[in-house]
Amino acid sequence: MGLSKTDRKLRIRRRIRKVSFGTESRPRLSVFRSNKEIYAQVIDDNAGKTLVAVSSRDKGLEATGTKTEIANAVGKAVAEKALKAGIETVAFDRGGNLYHGRVKALAEGAREGGLKF
Repeated sequence: MGLSKTDRKLRIRRRIRKVSFGTESRPRLSVFRSNKEIYAQVIDDNAGKTLVAVSSRDKGLEATGTKTEIANAVGKAVAEKALKAGIETVAFDRGGNLYHGRVKALAEGAREGGLKF
C-alpha cells in the first residue's frame, strides 16, 4: 500500500530539511500552510532561535482578498521585518508543500520585499 498524504508530506519535509539549514549569515525561511492561514519564520538553526515570524493572523497585517493575496502580503511583511533585523539572504524551506499557489505567492512577496534566496 502507498503512503498516505500526510506521510508523503512528512517524507518530503525531512528531505528538504537535510539540504536547507539555517545559519547566522543565511537563516532559513520556513513556511507552514494550513487550510485557512499561512505562517512564515526566519530561523537560525545553529542557535535554535526564531529571528522573525509573521503570519496571516497578525493584527498589524493589513491584507484582504484571496488567500493567495494574503500570502503575498505575508511574504512582503516577513521581508520587511527581516531587513530591519539585518537579514538579506535566506534559504527557502517550503515545508513539504509544493512550490505552487500560496507558497509560491509568499516566496514572490518576500522577493519583492527585498529578500534574496
